[in-house]
Amino acid sequence: MNGIFRVAHLSDLHLTSLVDVKIRDLLNKRALGYLSWRFRRRHEHAPEILAALLHDLSEQALDHIVITGDLTQIGLPGEFQQARQWLETLGSPTDVTVVPGNHDAYVRTPWTDTFALWAPYMASDLGLQTGEQQAPDRTLFPSVRVRGHAALIGVTSAHPSAPFFATGSLGAAQMDRLGDILDLTRRQGLFRILLIHHPPIESMVAWRKRLTDGAALGAILARHGVEMILHGHTHHSSVAYLPDVRGTIPIIGVPSASARGAKPEHRSGYHVYEVRPSSNGWEVRTSSRGYSPGNHCFFAGDQRVIMVAGSATGSPYTTVHPHSHPTQHGQRA
Repeated sequence: MNGIFRVAHLSDLHLTSLVDVKIRDLLNKRALGYLSWRFRRRHEHAPEILAALLHDLSEQALDHIVITGDLTQIGLPGEFQQARQWLETLGSPTDVTVVPGNHDAYVRTPWTDTFALWAPYMASDLGLQTGEQQAPDRTLFPSVRVRGHAALIGVTSAHPSAPFFATGSLGAAQMDRLGDILDLTRRQGLFRILLIHHPPIESMVAWRKRLTDGAALGAILARHGVEMILHGHTHHSSVAYLPDVRGTIPIIGVPSASARGAKPEHRSGYHVYEVRPSSNGWEVRTSSRGYSPGNHCFFAGDQRVIMVAGSATGSPYTTVHPHSHPTQHGQRA
């Protein structure tokens, strides 16, 4: 396989408005989320940044875009409609892949009024469905999409949690299917990218925001391997590594793609990854793009090269060697 797969990673857009929310919609945990939006989030997540984001993405010559959750504020049906309209502006379902976040699953809601609107952006490629389609809210994931030499494998960690909690979990059934998918895509010689909202290592976030079955997921990944994990939820850039008997797995998080950010590390940004086969396995060039409030545009940030050792034609995942190559901060796109 030749060529470069160029993919952008966005997360935690919180792009919807609650201006027209009704009191009857807030008779549950959503009341807390609404208050958070009214007094903080509506000032933090800005429409003008989303407009600049769309413009910047259009100039990146991308093959694909992935979004790791939290498109909404409190998961109302009207928000799912707003988000679907924005997704259609971003690109077609074949060019954009979505996995849900905890805000999208704020409380239990009917599938047909909510996630069904995003189904074309979440579903597996035709012929790669992994569950019984009679219950799509439970078995749509893991999703599998093959693009070039990459396999985009989406899992959902989103489910309703108690007030003041933002925990997530995958559950045993989803993880069982995930193991089979990882084995199949490894045998096909694909670069496997796992998409998840919550970071898989519990210590990366506060206890009340953790992935409760992160240890079980780690065990699955140790047995079956994966080349890279992309997540959101933390609202800042991060690179961590998950131990594996054959090496380590890079875990990469991104900031919110729409945040003004009181601190620079929490300001709006996204990542672009270039995946290409190399003589010893895979080379991944990652670059960050951050928002400049003064210039109202995104600019090029740090760059990093990650080498994933092993054959790019189907041998087991082995090891990762990171090398940081920062560009000059403040460079404008």
